[in-house]
Amino acid sequence: MARKTGSHSEITGPRVRDAAERLFARHGFAAVSMRQIAGEVGVQAGALYLYTKDKQALLFDLMDAHMVALLEAWENADPDGAPLIRLEALVRFHIRFHMERQEAVFIAYMELRNLTSDNYSAITERRKAYEKVFEDILTDGKASGAFAVEDAHLSAMAVIAMLTGVNTWYREGGRLSLERVEEVYWDMVRKSLAC
Repeated sequence: MARKTGSHSEITGPRVRDAAERLFARHGFAAVSMRQIAGEVGVQAGALYLYTKDKQALLFDLMDAHMVALLEAWENADPDGAPLIRLEALVRFHIRFHMERQEAVFIAYMELRNLTSDNYSAITERRKAYEKVFEDILTDGKASGAFAVEDAHLSAMAVIAMLTGVNTWYREGGRLSLERVEEVYWDMVRKSLAC
């Protein structure tokens, strides 16, 4: 189906995704209709299908884009080097990256249950790739004697859960700056893995 003359896919497409992300994060995927998304964007409901196949495809695209951005951003931020240096960088990166994308993070964690089986598998693979970053650093740290971990995978999952929890309580302008939160969390992670 061709777009109507005068439509602007480079403007409307991102607006559709932004509105869907906002609404899914606020009300939940199941409670949001394509008509609501269209209303937020200011287009007719039928016009949304110029930008997405359906609501499921929109949810998958949001989650996939988040995971791709996360993996690419870490690849660019990874300092390489010793496991302790890499883990500190990863802890700080994880907190900062996720704080800047709270709605996307909420959807990525809370809406997995609403993905079709194939979409769930694809997102789960991306999540495993990110979890493996933590696990590999912990494995290297254990091998070098920098970390005392019994099970690198379990430890990686515990660290990720702890770090992602910052999104649920941190508010800008509160008692602690985000930089201070990063320092405290890094200290807790380091001490929990220390030999």
